[in-house]
Amino acid sequence: MKLAFLGTGSAFSPERYNGAVVVDGRLLLDGGAPLLPHMKRVDVDPGAIDAVFLTHFHGDHTLGLPTFALYRIFVDPRPITFVGPDGIEERLETLWEVSWGVDWKPVMHPRFRATYQSAQPSGEAAGYKYEELVEGADVAIVEATGPGDVFSHMSWEAAAKLKKRHPKTHFLWNHLYSGTVEGAVQDLQVVEV
Repeated sequence: MKLAFLGTGSAFSPERYNGAVVVDGRLLLDGGAPLLPHMKRVDVDPGAIDAVFLTHFHGDHTLGLPTFALYRIFVDPRPITFVGPDGIEERLETLWEVSWGVDWKPVMHPRFRATYQSAQPSGEAAGYKYEELVEGADVAIVEATGPGDVFSHMSWEAAAKLKKRHPKTHFLWNHLYSGTVEGAVQDLQVVEV
């Protein structure tokens, strides 16, 4: 499996880009900014992405998607599936409309071949089976945002406890806001596992 880390930072990281990971050139995990230039830098074809999985709707996980959507409308109009928390269609359609204004509905929306799915603990999207788990996983991409109390994200201390509970799993830490921890990936790093 080939993992291309386009960005590994949190919303206010002064040292890293917003989080986005491409799996085997076909699946995008979160869509932080900038997305398209970083795909090009690590030789990922934006048109080959079959599905986008969003962990949640924070801007550092979604604000690279408006330009990606335009690429999929005007440059490579293959179908694409977005998977995320309940309300994904409403949230993303609002993001597209806010991003592209009066042109969204009459010009762009009719050309956008997107479907939306609410994520489940396990399921299938765009022909790929997925399951949310760490137990038994060979590799886990997990956030380790920073030390101490980290609002709505996993702290370095919680990440260390998770790793201790799953000693056979290879953890790749991302979503750091400052500094680093052992096992953290870097922006534009490509890892084969």
